[in-house]
Amino acid sequence: MNAVSNTLRNVRNIATVGHTASTGRARLALAAAWLATRALMLWLLTHDAVPLLGNGSVAREVWRLYHHWYGVLAHGTFPTHDPLWQYPPGAGAVLLSPSLLPGLTYFQAFVVLTLAADAAITLALTVAGGRPWRSLLGAWVWVGGLPLLLHTPLARYDVQVTALAVIALLTLPRSTRACGVFAALGALVKVWPVLVLLGVPRGRATRSAWSWAGGAMAVVLGVLTALFAHPFSFLRQQGGRGVQIESLGGTVLAFATHAGWPGRVRYQYGSFEFVGPHVRTVAHVCLALSAIALGLLLLWRLRARRWTPATPYDAALSAVLLFTVTSRVISPQYMIWLVGLAAVCLTARQTVQRPVAVLILAATAVSAVVFPGLYGQVMACTWTGCVLMLVRNGLLLTAAIWSFTRVWRSTRPAAPARVPRVSPDSRGVTPPVPV
Repeated sequence: MNAVSNTLRNVRNIATVGHTASTGRARLALAAAWLATRALMLWLLTHDAVPLLGNGSVAREVWRLYHHWYGVLAHGTFPTHDPLWQYPPGAGAVLLSPSLLPGLTYFQAFVVLTLAADAAITLALTVAGGRPWRSLLGAWVWVGGLPLLLHTPLARYDVQVTALAVIALLTLPRSTRACGVFAALGALVKVWPVLVLLGVPRGRATRSAWSWAGGAMAVVLGVLTALFAHPFSFLRQQGGRGVQIESLGGTVLAFATHAGWPGRVRYQYGSFEFVGPHVRTVAHVCLALSAIALGLLLLWRLRARRWTPATPYDAALSAVLLFTVTSRVISPQYMIWLVGLAAVCLTARQTVQRPVAVLILAATAVSAVVFPGLYGQVMACTWTGCVLMLVRNGLLLTAAIWSFTRVWRSTRPAAPARVPRVSPDSRGVTPPVPV
């Protein structure tokens, strides 16, 4: 008996050593891939003036708009009459963060901090994926998926927001308190990370995560209110938003121009939007669809009965997908959120979102063709631009529906085992039921 136990122990030790060695090699490969891809993204950012890379429009967001807001925030106030300022007060902290690196220009410091957030996501996914019964596929999806957007992620602060959401989800199995705090910090920067709390298991875990999220949000809002004037000025800028040309509703209007619709594209509220007859109706339909999406998610929450370690991750991706496709605005950087959440899902072997992740990566690649590659075609509503948006948004819509359907089915109660019906034999004796 002791010999058998020793043999089993030796087998486990050998398997552990083999797993550790293979994981170490995979981590080295991930590090090398991250360095190579991020170097390429930096090179693209330095050549941003090339027409197919955006004619400087990608980097301009940082050194012109973000830097302008930095100057306003540095004086202790949020932008009060700027229609482009539509972000929660936590965004101010992110835009002020380049001041932590005084030896660099604002643009350089912003890019360095974005790369640091990117590295933090990669590290978190690698650590999570290296645990038993986990997978490094999620880390590979992030390392290889983010460069599909070319250099755009380095010139937007969505990587920082995604880092908070990713860390919130990955800390959930160990600490619901940390999960709630990180989700609250993300929500204070760009709202959507609050959705990662939707899939927290019911009961004590939910109460802990949401109470800590509420407490952290109250504390941070109190600090920002004490330090800055007009922290809630962003609220008045949201009501007048129209339908952005890259949204699902915008795709409908773009095709409508070929059927004689007289609308046109105009730059307003920080994006190119459609103006003209029926635009407000389309915007209201988008809002109604978002409300329906919320209702479906709440219904799922009430009816869900089975939770796996992957369920919180899958539910978070499904929720963000649904709100993305029903939004009046779908900017290219929104794909950063989806790639990050898909990567978290794929760290868990029990996830049901693998095919959805493939669709997200495909949509991400098309998004880079849309912006910055052929954005002029999209703005002009040419057939090329319309087809591109149809493909990208069609992939996202399919991913959203498929994602929610798979989450719904994976959390339904298990079907009761069917006992085979056995008939008596010719003698009237019923044989025993096979087990």
